[in-house]
Amino acid sequence: MILGMSCAAFAQWVNLRLPNAPRTAEGKADLTAPAPTTPDGKPDLSGIWRATSGRYLQNIAADLGEPPFQPWAASLYKQRAESLGKGRPSERCIPHGIPDAMLVRNSPFKIVQTPGVVVILYEEFNHYRQIFTDGRGFPPETSPSWYGYSIGKWEGDTLIVDTVGFNDQSWLDDPGHPHSDALHLIERFRRRDFGQMEVQITFDDPKAYTQPWTVTLPFNLYPDTELIESICENEKDHAHMVGK
Repeated sequence: MILGMSCAAFAQWVNLRLPNAPRTAEGKADLTAPAPTTPDGKPDLSGIWRATSGRYLQNIAADLGEPPFQPWAASLYKQRAESLGKGRPSERCIPHGIPDAMLVRNSPFKIVQTPGVVVILYEEFNHYRQIFTDGRGFPPETSPSWYGYSIGKWEGDTLIVDTVGFNDQSWLDDPGHPHSDALHLIERFRRRDFGQMEVQITFDDPKAYTQPWTVTLPFNLYPDTELIESICENEKDHAHMVGK
């Protein structure tokens, strides 16, 4: 019992009053206040975010109809779903993919926005992703990777992100929607107000799906806190996550 209490204490998020946050009369962060902007007038996506309800892509797809699988991808997804996601990469301390890394329940992510790059820090496993917004294009060659190579540009109040260069080892979500190394993601990040953000994602992967398909994922700001350390140690990470 003492050990369990110690682990729970270790895993608690820090509570503190962060500066520059709009406040209600009671002193709480005003999540309905207008979205902040950067000095150059662009929306500022910075903050700690988490999925609103823990819904994975299969729940959203059920609302829209299942994604247009290629036969092999449909078979593989069925197998993963029937086994309740057994064998998912995260069981072996392997990174979550995109958008899976943003959908992990009770593991928020932090966006750090600068003029030339937007960085996403994932609490689980302490991983990160870079979205380059300095006007560059894709390099002539990219090594296949878990998070791919991302470039972004602003259109009005929306950050549009193109990502290519994936390996074929990650899952799109925890239940196991598959993808191939031909995956091209198009994400549209839009901060609706201080406390709400939505990300529309289009999956374009002709090897795994017969046509592109799109979902919109809602996220809420997690105010007045900071990320905690989450280390995946020899596939025994559960002890570090007790209390979340």
